[in-house]
Amino acid sequence: MVALSGVVAGLLVNIDRAMREGQNRGDVLANYFSLFTIVSSILSVVVLLIAARWMRRHPGPSPEPVAIAMAMAAVTGPVILLGIVFNLLLRGDPAPIAATDPGWVAFMDSWATETLHVVLPIYFVLDLLFAGQRRGLPWSSLAIIVTYPLAWTIYTMVRGERVVNPDGSTSWWYPYGFLDPHTAGYGSAFTYIGGILFAFLLLGAGIIAIGRARERRAARHDVSTRPRIGGLPV
Repeated sequence: MVALSGVVAGLLVNIDRAMREGQNRGDVLANYFSLFTIVSSILSVVVLLIAARWMRRHPGPSPEPVAIAMAMAAVTGPVILLGIVFNLLLRGDPAPIAATDPGWVAFMDSWATETLHVVLPIYFVLDLLFAGQRRGLPWSSLAIIVTYPLAWTIYTMVRGERVVNPDGSTSWWYPYGFLDPHTAGYGSAFTYIGGILFAFLLLGAGIIAIGRARERRAARHDVSTRPRIGGLPV
């Protein structure tokens, strides 16, 4: 619910700015729902709702189904990394028309930014480390974990040259400045892309390793707490 409120707050901010600036609202909405933050947050909302529904129906120590574990891992990596990237690379970058925003818009903008780039990543870190019913995944799951960010990157770089900036300043539009090849060249953009995808690989490996370690620890705890006959667990 918190993540969804952040998505809605950001949507209201973008619609308001588009109306005040006379921008094409269709283009603004298409760009908004192409942001990595927004796509990842919406996917997170869907996955969390599915996982919560399953847990309500299956209380107890049984591990989550493989499909839910895979889906959770697939959104955990992007959400955590977008928090890291935003706070390291984009934190403090002012919105181009922030000075003209009414008070409620500035508040909603801040709410969306902090909710989706701070609160949600922290939640997924805590979920990864402490949530119950965690299931370990095979190392081959790493390919699935990196599929979504790779697909988004390809989509973004292809789309960027084919859409006009809604404010009319350029004949292209990229959601983040470090991906814009018109700023520092394609070499710089692809260097960032390579670094971020490598970070996804490391983060995905860490997510899998933590899940497998938690599953092994839970299995050992289960064996140690089972009643014994003749020194053997039953």
